[in-house]
Amino acid sequence: MRITSEADYAVRIIYCLCREGRKMGAKEISERTEVSMQFTLKILRKLVHGELACSYKGAEGGYALAKTPAEISVLDVIRLIDGPVRLNKCLESHSPCNRGECDCTFRRLWADLSESVERSLAAETFDKILEKS
Repeated sequence: MRITSEADYAVRIIYCLCREGRKMGAKEISERTEVSMQFTLKILRKLVHGELACSYKGAEGGYALAKTPAEISVLDVIRLIDGPVRLNKCLESHSPCNRGECDCTFRRLWADLSESVERSLAAETFDKILEKS
């Protein structure tokens, strides 16, 4: 499993907002996370739409967390950007198995491992990450 660069950057942006604990402009977020302004704005739109962040318009505008760091997990961010964690494409509902068996041993293995990864990512909330840093 490999998360996309966009999901990695989204995790960094949420972390930045958590660490600062205040409303921040997109330019400042872009500079602090070293993510291009264009990509930062794209990710911020998704974070706002996914209700992990909120935006404020006007001269005093910017972005802030929509929830507390304890209420946001790394899994929440990755799912929002990349979708569900799937270690094998056979776990995707639109991907038929080319082996002819719908519930083979390996499909169950990949499903169990995917669920384990999701549980681990769900346990990593941003308040815990802040404590470690």
